Amino acid sequence: MRPTDRHYLSSHEWIKISGDNAVIGITDFAVEELSSGNEGDLVYCDLPEVGRNLEESETFGEIESVKAVSDLNTPLPGEVVEINSAIEDHLEILSDDPWDRGWLIKIRLADKDTSKLLDAAAYEETLASHS
Repeated sequence: MRPTDRHYLSSHEWIKISGDNAVIGITDFAVEELSSGNEGDLVYCDLPEVGRNLEESETFGEIESVKAVSDLNTPLPGEVVEINSAIEDHLEILSDDPWDRGWLIKIRLADKDTSKLLDAAAYEETLASHS
C-alpha cells in the first residue's frame, strides 16, 4: 500500500498537503514504469521555475527515461515556492526514495479541494486495473 498521508492522480503524481503548502512527487509505480527497475534508465527531469503559478492538472515539467518521456502534472493549483534541484542532477534519488527525498516541487496552495484526487486505496485500485 502506498502512503496514506497524501493524495494521488491516476497519472501517478502524489501530493502531500501541510497547511497552506504542499509537496508534489511521482509514485514508485511511475518510477518503475519509466526505469524498468534500472535507475540508470532515468536520464532527464525538467522542473518549473520558482514563482510559476500552476493550474490544477497543468503540466509543470517532464521526466525522461531511455524508453519514454512522461509529463508531470500538478494535482492542485498553486505557486511553485521550491524545486528539488538535487533531482535534476541525481535522478537515482527517485528510484531510492520517491516518497520523501524524491519530492519534485513544493507549492503554496491556491485551493485545497482534494475531492477530485484519489486516496491511497483508490490509487491502488487504479493500479490493479492496469495489470
